Amino acid sequence: MAMSTSDSAIPVEEQAKLVEASKRLAAFQAVKEHLDPSYTRVGIGSGSTVVYVVDAIAALGPGVTAGMSFYPTGAQSEELIEAAGLRLQYISKLPAGTQLDVAFDGADEVDDDLNLIKGGGACLWQEKIVAASAKKFVCVADFRKLSPRLGTSWKKGIPIEVLPMAAPRVLDELKRMGSHNPRVRPGLPGKAGAIVTDNGMWIIDAPFTPLHLPKDSAESGIRAGNEDNGVWTVDALADRLIKIPGVAEIGLFYGSNGLQVASGAQKPVAAYFGMADGTVEVKTADDL
Repeated sequence: MAMSTSDSAIPVEEQAKLVEASKRLAAFQAVKEHLDPSYTRVGIGSGSTVVYVVDAIAALGPGVTAGMSFYPTGAQSEELIEAAGLRLQYISKLPAGTQLDVAFDGADEVDDDLNLIKGGGACLWQEKIVAASAKKFVCVADFRKLSPRLGTSWKKGIPIEVLPMAAPRVLDELKRMGSHNPRVRPGLPGKAGAIVTDNGMWIIDAPFTPLHLPKDSAESGIRAGNEDNGVWTVDALADRLIKIPGVAEIGLFYGSNGLQVASGAQKPVAAYFGMADGTVEVKTADDL
């Protein structure tokens, strides 16, 4: 089970250093095991862990990376790619019928079946496009992101990108579905109004009771694919959320992984977690 730094007597500054070291370790191992020198198209996600992914790729040197193009999910990863001297390309320029060889990205929470919550940084739509455009998606995070079920540790809610004019109606529907106090995400300190995404949309954060997996439904009597008293399975909730008028995209990454389908996969084939003791824990689709 993941170790919590809150349970230790380590000073706060040392805890922070430990977390950063563990994220770096996980990123370097993920790149070592999933970035083949023959690859030419690589997706780069957003978030603090991805900084170390780019560091690991750049450390391979031009002899390995010169033939590669790197596709960002947003402004942060675009800057990281350019600062590392790597070739920048855009997902909108990916030729029809081709895929990225691999995409690396972080997560806000990862459950036992490698379903993810993403979107804490408000880049969820671009992140999903890049992940689903890759033959395989690899998640890199630290031990704090490990949870048995989505919504256990990440209490801020599922990020949902919405058309601004539809936000009030989406909020009403989310409440009817059992979300606990969904709200439009506010802008940065000192900025009035809602946060605006790169796509001109707003983000609604919708907390739900921890989401069930199929095995939970079998044990509890909740039918997979149906809502019961505000408790949802991951797939059923995702399917319902994306159908709400005004919703552009959701921060649940679910369904299939790149080993199960030829294209369009949202789930990672592997997730690398830097642990509190300095080791790396790896969860793969084969383990499920």
